[in-house]
Amino acid sequence: MLGICRGRRKFLAASLTILFVPAITWIYLFAGSFEDGKPVSLSPLELQPHSPRYTASSQRERESLEVRVREVEEENRALRKQLSLAQARGPAHRRANHSKTYSMEEGTGDSESLRAGIVAGNSSECGQQPVVEKCETIHVAIVCAGYNASRDVVTLVKSVLFHRRNPLHFHLIADAIAKQILATLFQTWMVPAVRIDFYDADELKSEVSWIPNKHYSGIYGLMKLVLTKTLPSNLERVIVLDTDITFATDIAELWAVFHKFKGQQVLGLVENQSDWYLGNLWKNHRPWPALGRGYNTGVILLLLDKLRKMKWEQMWRLTAERELMSMLSTSLADQDIFNAVIKQNPFLVYQLPCFWNVQLSDHTRSEQCYRDVSDLKVIHWNSPKKLRVKNKHVEFFRNLYLTFLEYDGNLLRRELFGCPSEADVNSENLQKQLSELDEDDLCYEFRRERFTVHRTHLYFLHYEYEPAADNTDVTLVAQLSMDRLQMLEAICKHWEGPISLALYLSDAEAQQFLRYAQGSEVLMSRHNVGYHIVYKEGQFYPVNLLRNVAMKHISTPYMFLSDIDFLPMYGLYEYLRKSVIQLDLANTKKALIVPAFETLRYRLSFPKSKAELLSMLDMGTLFTFRYHVWTKGHAPTNFAKWRTATTPYRVEWEADFEPYVVVRKDCPEYDRRFVGFGWNKVAHIMELDAQEYEFTVLPNAYMIHMPHAPSFDITKFRSNKQYRICLKTLKEEFQQDMSRHYGFAALKYLTAENNS
Repeated sequence: MLGICRGRRKFLAASLTILFVPAITWIYLFAGSFEDGKPVSLSPLELQPHSPRYTASSQRERESLEVRVREVEEENRALRKQLSLAQARGPAHRRANHSKTYSMEEGTGDSESLRAGIVAGNSSECGQQPVVEKCETIHVAIVCAGYNASRDVVTLVKSVLFHRRNPLHFHLIADAIAKQILATLFQTWMVPAVRIDFYDADELKSEVSWIPNKHYSGIYGLMKLVLTKTLPSNLERVIVLDTDITFATDIAELWAVFHKFKGQQVLGLVENQSDWYLGNLWKNHRPWPALGRGYNTGVILLLLDKLRKMKWEQMWRLTAERELMSMLSTSLADQDIFNAVIKQNPFLVYQLPCFWNVQLSDHTRSEQCYRDVSDLKVIHWNSPKKLRVKNKHVEFFRNLYLTFLEYDGNLLRRELFGCPSEADVNSENLQKQLSELDEDDLCYEFRRERFTVHRTHLYFLHYEYEPAADNTDVTLVAQLSMDRLQMLEAICKHWEGPISLALYLSDAEAQQFLRYAQGSEVLMSRHNVGYHIVYKEGQFYPVNLLRNVAMKHISTPYMFLSDIDFLPMYGLYEYLRKSVIQLDLANTKKALIVPAFETLRYRLSFPKSKAELLSMLDMGTLFTFRYHVWTKGHAPTNFAKWRTATTPYRVEWEADFEPYVVVRKDCPEYDRRFVGFGWNKVAHIMELDAQEYEFTVLPNAYMIHMPHAPSFDITKFRSNKQYRICLKTLKEEFQQDMSRHYGFAALKYLTAENNS
């Protein structure tokens, strides 16, 4: 190590020489151009040999200067050669001492301001070179509960993935809601070199439920205290993060700080940047005991193996019990207890530089943590106000946060070259399926879409619904993109029951939807609407995938398979629940048809009864759905019979039939090969018929299609001949698959198609 330092001193001396010698030379030359303290003009005229001022003496001086300049240039060349040799030896020497290393880190400990390492151009101290192996796995623990926290975790993870160069292992302490959301998200995200493990937060409640907590994080805000028990016993160290964290650098830099811990240091923390623990925020303010300003627990480095040996569990429990006798409850959740323990045992803490946790709550000293953007490492929105917090540079921080919030997560599916990834069965199966496709096939893109894995975020907003106890409950199922968002409020007004919606959005559009929903009194008053975001990828609208996602995540025994541009009649929800009982849907294979109508008027006085609808039908205000474009789609409903029907009646399947139906939740999924426009519902109804579902038309039910601009997919269908050819090919293949699967009974579909 001493050799390295000496080598660096030689390197520095040589560098200074190269800069210093030419500078002295030019000063000398410049000084020589003065005569009696006055600058001598060096104009071309005066430098001519025939100039009166050109003397033999000045000629000799200039010749001697030229000789000296040549000597200096020779010296410089020799120094440069020596420098290049030193630089070549330096890295080789370092590689010999630190094989497989790339990351060095700066940090302070024990209240020092000393910086070490070479990160982002910062200087380093000889002998302090913490290392992170190139393919070393970095472990991160996060406590997450509920719908909102699950959204926050995604933004945090995006910021980590954006900068990372190492494999990551996330340990998520999650409740049942967060586990369902995040397990699906990461499974469909398929990011290489990222592993996820879940730990049941509800099982840990008994460990901390005895501690009264006033903080808005609730009982989950105390669970970082029990990580030594919760995480695997063979896990030695972990970075613990709050969900409201944004990374502005590679997390490996923070992981490298573990190498700086000395003696009994087991906790890496940043000093609290507010005056909370000083007790002077208001009169009679009495915080928990802390060392000086105390420490913030939004970012923690935990040496788990040493903490277990120190009996951490017993240590924090005894401290909490003693302090609660006088404090009665915690105000800042686990942070109060961590600080009380550190107050008694200051040797436990390694103080991180404050840029590892720039705290953006009101009245903090966070501005002292950075002088420039490059100084920022981790931003912590540790205020209930979050992005609305007061800070001189809050606009910059907000923009940084929004960058990751709206960043396309698909771009983070990048490989870590040189690092082996764990075998992923889903990924391997996907690659196998794609490899079997013929890339020269003109319909390759259509076929490929069937196997595309779309990142999916379930329950993007808060959802709370318990199905009716009588087992008659029905969920309306639909899918939409950003251009149909305006239909949501109207549907919620027409349908009071539960709704399951799949939204096909980009990351940026998902945030626009969130703001739209949060600004709508109608949508915010409804907690029985499940919004499931399927993120955009590829060139087609995956309509049947979206339907399947919405169908899969219903909690009722029955579902009404609708489309977003239809408004159900007022009272349809209750009418369907009664029909479910009347037609014994629980014990029979029935598909209850809700007749579909349409209007060409954007402003419609919606009919409040069947009689009113028939009157509007006769007046030409309403029409049977698609009667003038695609009659076959709904003709089998037999609208003439429906006009006078008072009881349900059965109809037979016919080619191209695509009604909107109510079925049990165990009905078959939609076929994913059909994307965009064409045959997506027709194929599903055909399969229901193949499975011997009975189609029954409800006499007093109806729905009305509202007008809108043509979708991009129908425009492609109409204008692109190859699109239509591929759709025809997919139809034929689907029918062949039906024949193979359902045998002789399915031959009628081929016959019906040929006759139509």
